[in-house]
Amino acid sequence: MAETQARVELLAHTPEPLSVIYAAFRQCYHAGEAADMWPRLLSGGISREKQAEFVAGVMASGHASPIEHVSFTFAISGVSRSLTHQLVRHRIASYSQQSQRYVDASNADYVLPPAVAACPQARARFEAFMQEAGNAYRDIKALLEEADRGHSAAEDARFVLPNATASNIVVTMNCRTLINFFEARCCTRAQWEIRGVAHEMLKLCRKVLPEVFARAGARCERLGYCPEGAKFTCGRYPLPRQGER
Repeated sequence: MAETQARVELLAHTPEPLSVIYAAFRQCYHAGEAADMWPRLLSGGISREKQAEFVAGVMASGHASPIEHVSFTFAISGVSRSLTHQLVRHRIASYSQQSQRYVDASNADYVLPPAVAACPQARARFEAFMQEAGNAYRDIKALLEEADRGHSAAEDARFVLPNATASNIVVTMNCRTLINFFEARCCTRAQWEIRGVAHEMLKLCRKVLPEVFARAGARCERLGYCPEGAKFTCGRYPLPRQGER
């Protein structure tokens, strides 16, 4: 087993995302049909600036459901099972994760926490354990295969693999889910690994759709104050004044 690093790639997103959101918003307040408006959006008959201004105004009022019509699909690799366990708690989303039942983990990589990496004694103990976990997996898998367990050998041997074992996952989220995800996972209180992945995802979203994601991030970015309270605040934003929450 060897140390690895997280990698986040944007595989795809809804085409013409701003125009899709604009059309969906306008449909809510317009007597006409979104399909009749669509050619004007594609031809530039309604400028991007006008679309962005309208979308921003409606979102500021608290109406956010139309942004669910746009989704982003990411390939996230080199992350720990600890991270994916946190990630799949977010709904509404779609996930396709590398299976330890069917993928041989004999040469699996692992994620090394920065705090462990910074402490030589802890790092040495951590790396020795990961090598032993890899050896145990290979030994158990081989013994089960010799005992004619065949196809089920990997699914049973995987029980010795630790949370640090690296995994790959494809994730699709709509814009509303992404904003909620960023509010929770970009916060300094979020676990370091998923926080790093969330920030990389946010960078990719901002490149494609800055009109929606320019102010996305930790919840304090939207509120202008820290909602975590005096015990947990990082100090970046002030605590709320009485009655502000």
